[in-house]
Amino acid sequence: MLCIFVVLLSEGCVLALSKNTTFPAVIVFGDSIVDPGNNNYIKTIIKCDFAPYGRDFQGGKPTGRFSNGKVPSDFAAEFYGIKELLPAYLDPNLNLQDLLTGVSFASGGAGYDPLTSQIMSVLSLSDQLELFKEYKEKIKLAMGEEQTTNFLSKVLFIICTGSNDIANTYFTTPFRRAHYDIDSYTNLTISSASQFFQELYGQGARRIAILGLPPIGCVPSQRTLGGGKQRGCVEAANRAATLFNSKLSALVDSLKKGLPGLTTVYYDIYNPLLSIIQNPQKYGFEEANKGCCGTGNIEVSILCNQLSNHKTCKDASKFVFWDSYHPTEAAYKIISSIILNQRLNDLL
Repeated sequence: MLCIFVVLLSEGCVLALSKNTTFPAVIVFGDSIVDPGNNNYIKTIIKCDFAPYGRDFQGGKPTGRFSNGKVPSDFAAEFYGIKELLPAYLDPNLNLQDLLTGVSFASGGAGYDPLTSQIMSVLSLSDQLELFKEYKEKIKLAMGEEQTTNFLSKVLFIICTGSNDIANTYFTTPFRRAHYDIDSYTNLTISSASQFFQELYGQGARRIAILGLPPIGCVPSQRTLGGGKQRGCVEAANRAATLFNSKLSALVDSLKKGLPGLTTVYYDIYNPLLSIIQNPQKYGFEEANKGCCGTGNIEVSILCNQLSNHKTCKDASKFVFWDSYHPTEAAYKIISSIILNQRLNDLL
């Protein structure tokens, strides 16, 4: 699960925030957590442009968002008062105004490890970065090179990724485990993360907020696959996430010292989501151990389909998870609010 929110700053739109900073647009790089439909336009089985996905979205239509409604990239754009929905960059119907107010480059199934995207046949971080370069050229045509450079120097990138690396590439497939223990594998993914952050910096990024991994072992699919008869949280996956997060936090600190002019912050997503899972009633939920779609134990992407409808819950707002991997719109709204409010002034 990878997400990179990019909040663009310019004088064209104003939104009063602390320290007189304005945020007129959001751009996202990432995976299924913030993919609003890019996978609709590529050849992959990692899709969700069919019912019951999007059941509670505007008009009840599936859009390619991996949830019953809005996803965090939408809430980020709304949080900053920019627009209600953030479109997919690959949507052929985008206009210049859409680009100037923000898009998502995210691709469901992506990760820091290049092998993760290769296994899933989705857009890797390198692919997404190439699309971002294409985006920059379009912006240059609209504002000129000098203004674009200034514009991008004020961009805020918020990055969240790595869940697919741990849950899928490492624990589910044999390709990495044959050569790496979890410590060396997290070193590999951190190295890839560092390279990506530096490439973003090379493209003009100077404000980067980096989100850690969630408690991967507690999502419904991982409970089903590795949680035993009681479907408990898979502690090995959670330990891997915690290990990765500690290394990611240290990387953030080193980036601050090594890249001139960079402002970067580490955001904790692990503990907020774990709190919701462990105390669902506190947040207004009734079910946190299984998803709404189908049985809620294993259905995700193409397995969460119209054939699952007779088993799918009636009210997704009572569930933390929509399918066996992704939260509901209701959970996303709470999580997004917590994350987006964390250490906001540190990035200004």
